[in-house]
Amino acid sequence: MDGERAEELIELVENNDLTGIRLWLAEHRPHEIADELVRMSGREAIIPFRLLDKERELEVFEELEPSQQQAILLGLRGTAFQELLEEMEPDDRARLIGEAPAKIATRALAGLSPAERRMTAALLGYPEDSVGRYMTPETVILHRDLTVGRALEVVRAKGANAETIYTLPVVSDGRRLVGTITLSDLVVSDDEWTLKDLVDVFAPRISAYEPAEDAARLMQEANLVSLPVVDSEGRFLGLLTFDDALEVIESADTEDMALQSGASPIDEHYVTVGVLRLVGARSVWLLLLIVAATLTVNVMQVYEATLEQVTALAMFVPMLIGTGGNVGAQSATAIVRAVAVGEVRVRDLPSVIWKEARVGLLLGVLLSGVALIIGSLLVGLSVALVVALSVIAICTWAAIIGSSMPLLARKVGVDPAVVSSPMVATLVDATGLLIYFSVARMVLGL
Repeated sequence: MDGERAEELIELVENNDLTGIRLWLAEHRPHEIADELVRMSGREAIIPFRLLDKERELEVFEELEPSQQQAILLGLRGTAFQELLEEMEPDDRARLIGEAPAKIATRALAGLSPAERRMTAALLGYPEDSVGRYMTPETVILHRDLTVGRALEVVRAKGANAETIYTLPVVSDGRRLVGTITLSDLVVSDDEWTLKDLVDVFAPRISAYEPAEDAARLMQEANLVSLPVVDSEGRFLGLLTFDDALEVIESADTEDMALQSGASPIDEHYVTVGVLRLVGARSVWLLLLIVAATLTVNVMQVYEATLEQVTALAMFVPMLIGTGGNVGAQSATAIVRAVAVGEVRVRDLPSVIWKEARVGLLLGVLLSGVALIIGSLLVGLSVALVVALSVIAICTWAAIIGSSMPLLARKVGVDPAVVSSPMVATLVDATGLLIYFSVARMVLGL
């Protein structure tokens, strides 16, 4: 959607042109409408939202950010509030209520039918970022002893109330998960065959208490449409569907990007988030980093006498700490991403350090040639040699630091993304100066 059409809806709302708003809504798809509503305040967004028909109202609502959903709910009254929540998928509703203020959460639960309230309460019983919060309990469950013909009858009878029927869980007595079967396999199989002869017993499954991100990554790696979720005794609880898995991955990647840039994650839409909220999200990390940066100042003070003897050394300090910081940041970013997608594990730490050390060494050799030429032209061969050797050592050290810190963070239970590029760069700055002045003392005999 282009900017002109987007501005058109805002203008229609500001002018209270109800007829124009209805026409605009009729011309756009739910996700396009939601994309424009998140750019408005809650008071503005409620106007076009209330003009949607019931079916599209729910579709648009489920496309909104949680903060905007809460703003919409606050603008609804009576049965409109209750009907909207009643029609939501249980997993979407549970996440909304879980993130909502107590006032909205209490009102939402009180207005649900007993059946929907039980399902929602059950999902809310799982940890916030666990698979249990994201799975859908509305599925078609098939017993392993059913014939294909009977199973298809069950799918036809119950499929309309299920969120998905493409992957069908097959259970034994007591709802213990045996495996899964796809709808396509059912359709092409003989009606007299039994499911126990067709079920995929090796189909991946995951505990409801496992992190949702791990489940989503598993689905991505195994190319799954749905992932069965079980309890500690192997009983089937629900399915994690691919659309929810995509949301989990998007949310996790957004959080990792924020942390790697040295900021706290913000769940709200950037257009509507306030300036003070952005300042708060970024200032904490910057305050920590500026305190950490005092290490660099302390190192400069320790080697003040060395700088007084060879003032030319000071010329290359910015270049060296900048180069080291960049190499460390590259290494950290690569490893954080590799950890996130499951390519690297904590037990791979020795091999990761060995590989990154060699990468850093070769990068240092490559860059040292440039440093040697530039240094020779500016300050002479002796200082240029110090700079060149320091570049090699700093690049190697920075690659080791940048690659090891995310894995060490994971080992102690901290999100590897917290070991952000600015943090690695700050640490490499201080230690890089120690390397630089140590090399200078050895080469120049200071």
